[in-house]
Amino acid sequence: MSAYAAPAPNAYRESAVLTASPERLVVLLYDGARRFLTQASVAMAEGRHDVASDRLGRAEAIIDELLETLDLSAGEVAERLQGLYLFFRRHLFEARMHQDSERAEAVNRLMGELRDAWAEVAGA
Repeated sequence: MSAYAAPAPNAYRESAVLTASPERLVVLLYDGARRFLTQASVAMAEGRHDVASDRLGRAEAIIDELLETLDLSAGEVAERLQGLYLFFRRHLFEARMHQDSERAEAVNRLMGELRDAWAEVAGA
């Protein structure tokens, strides 16, 4: 590899994560969860249950991370986010059990609204 070769896309992504503000990291987590939810919905529609389950699991892991990092001493906003994240988890569990892409899509839409709000806070 020459000294002038373009860095790999993973290097850009890693750099973006390492230098991001906490607010921007939340936006990146929402983006990742929404990408996995879209993939899960498509896989469900195509009858690829193993892929759908994997992608739902990845989205759930991101939601778990969002839950774990909430600072509930911050007040009402954090408590409401906790309620939303728990609602998302329940809906995704039901989506997996019933192979119901509409539930996954509903969570995806709601996460999109939250993502946009966080992006505004982050100045992104």
